[in-house]
Amino acid sequence: MPILVDLERVSARRPDRPLFEDLSLVVSTGDRLGVVGVNGTGKSTLLRVLAGTAEPESGTVRRGRGVRIGILDQQPSLPAGSVRAAVGPGPGGSGVSIGGWEAAEILERLGMGGLADADVATLSGGQAKRVALARVLVAEVDLLILDEPTNHLDIDAVAWLEARLARFRGGLVLVTHDRHVLDRVTTRMLELDRGRAFLHDGGYASYLDARAERVEREAGTEAVRRNLARAELAWLRRGAPARTRKPKARIAAAKAIVEGRPAADPGGAAPVDLGPGGPTGWTPPGTAKPTPTPRLGDKVITGSGLGHRFGDDSEWLFRRLRIDLEPGGRLAVVGPNGSGKTTLLDILAGRLAPAEGRVDTAPTVVLSYYDQTGRDLDPDQRVREAVAGKPGLSSSGQPGWEQVRLMERFRFDADLQWAPIGTLSGGERRRLQLLLALTAFPNVLLLDEPTNDLDLDTLRALEDFLETWPGSLVVVSHDRALLERTAEEAIILDGQGHAAFAPGGYAQYEEARRHRTEALAPGHPAPSAGGRPAPGSRPTAARATPPAGRPSGPPAPPAPPAAKKPRSPSTLRRLIGLAEAEMEKATAERDGLLADLAAAGNDHVALARIAGELAAAESRLTAAEERWLELSEELGS
Repeated sequence: MPILVDLERVSARRPDRPLFEDLSLVVSTGDRLGVVGVNGTGKSTLLRVLAGTAEPESGTVRRGRGVRIGILDQQPSLPAGSVRAAVGPGPGGSGVSIGGWEAAEILERLGMGGLADADVATLSGGQAKRVALARVLVAEVDLLILDEPTNHLDIDAVAWLEARLARFRGGLVLVTHDRHVLDRVTTRMLELDRGRAFLHDGGYASYLDARAERVEREAGTEAVRRNLARAELAWLRRGAPARTRKPKARIAAAKAIVEGRPAADPGGAAPVDLGPGGPTGWTPPGTAKPTPTPRLGDKVITGSGLGHRFGDDSEWLFRRLRIDLEPGGRLAVVGPNGSGKTTLLDILAGRLAPAEGRVDTAPTVVLSYYDQTGRDLDPDQRVREAVAGKPGLSSSGQPGWEQVRLMERFRFDADLQWAPIGTLSGGERRRLQLLLALTAFPNVLLLDEPTNDLDLDTLRALEDFLETWPGSLVVVSHDRALLERTAEEAIILDGQGHAAFAPGGYAQYEEARRHRTEALAPGHPAPSAGGRPAPGSRPTAARATPPAGRPSGPPAPPAPPAAKKPRSPSTLRRLIGLAEAEMEKATAERDGLLADLAAAGNDHVALARIAGELAAAESRLTAAEERWLELSEELGS
């Protein structure tokens, strides 16, 4: 295959750390390369180096003669004029347009068909990103370089883009947080990790396997290194008593190895329990436990007859919508762009009054809202200072230990905690904004497209956090993997003023979409007028929408035990996560008691007390393990 771009030992740095060093990479026609790594590791910088819009600090970049490159930047710029004119010429005005019909179809697929004649100066950030994506797709290029192309797309548009990229015959380099797209489109994965680069064959699943093996090997190497350091430290401390000059430098170096962390520690794995009952780990009897996440009452947020439109002459986004968010509920809001998803979150958050209906919020609710714009950040403030400024457990001006643990879990290590916010990358700033929403310790969390501009490791950390977080969640996202892991129920907005309730969450929504597609195929009856929700979902009218996690209307007669409703996979995964956390907690308690037992010596009173506590801990661990096994069997059935 013809070589499109050849990088030889290229490097790029920030003032405080390397992004990548001595990176060599060849991209040829037909290659499908996904680039992954934590925010701030240089993914966007590498894409600009490949495209020629940025130069590396060292190394050589060679490009094939006449190679046409199209790039979608994370923060693209558009020429002045109409949307139609901005898309038509292709990237930089140098590409060959495929045709006006193709541009019109792409704009329509990306939800911008109705704004083809709008001035680009009037577009929002998300709309401008979609126009820039259409601009790069409409041109004939040999190498397509896309930086977060799924941001600001709805689920239909993501599925269409995935299919189009799979058909593309040139070279493709892709940075995206969408794991479905990565696994179905890419054939190689390049991982950037604190100055180092690792190339993996296969898609996203293969990359995860290879990365897990590498981390395991590095952990084994680190264990050997520490054991050798411990042996040397013991030898140095046994030095001759007559020796007057102690090898202090070598002792200090050995202690640093023993007490330090691996050089390549991926970080972010330490659990932190923010639920009622206190932090992870064993607390001695009689010790008070802090409760970072306030408890919720029986009621959380209830919306009755909700409807909204912007102006008396505009179309309704939705009407007669009923929501009853229960404690611990997990609700997704899905639908095409412009259907009112963000508007609904604004109404639930109290930022916007509905045009009709009312919202009641319980007095126990502590709400945090992570929106698409993000809160303003002081560029001169340090990360640690910004986190300490949120309401937390510490009044000393420093973050509480739970906040510090959350910083570490979301990959703000010791160096990054003290970094000025102005030095952070765009992805790191979004990660900080997410962290600030979580370190407020809310019991109700609203997330509006939380995956935009976040790296995959942060997304996994967020999903793991939500698995055991005890509060109530409402999430809007186009990320299918996130919805599958976090949402138990869904409200579907169809963009034509109608809404539906899907008790099975995102899976139910996908099933409804499949039925709708089949209904539109030849030989099937046409769907009902007005674009109402697909079969299998119920209209959210005033009469009967089962709310999020709790049915409305008069209670139904009790069902016999044999007719128990099966729990959704998302609910089971969350319960399994809670059982795993309980197992970890009981294990830590047991291990602590075993250590106390060994230290008790011949103190029979202490031995008797510890033995009783140890038996209770073993009983709790056994119960948690049995609960985990039952839930796992139910999930696999």
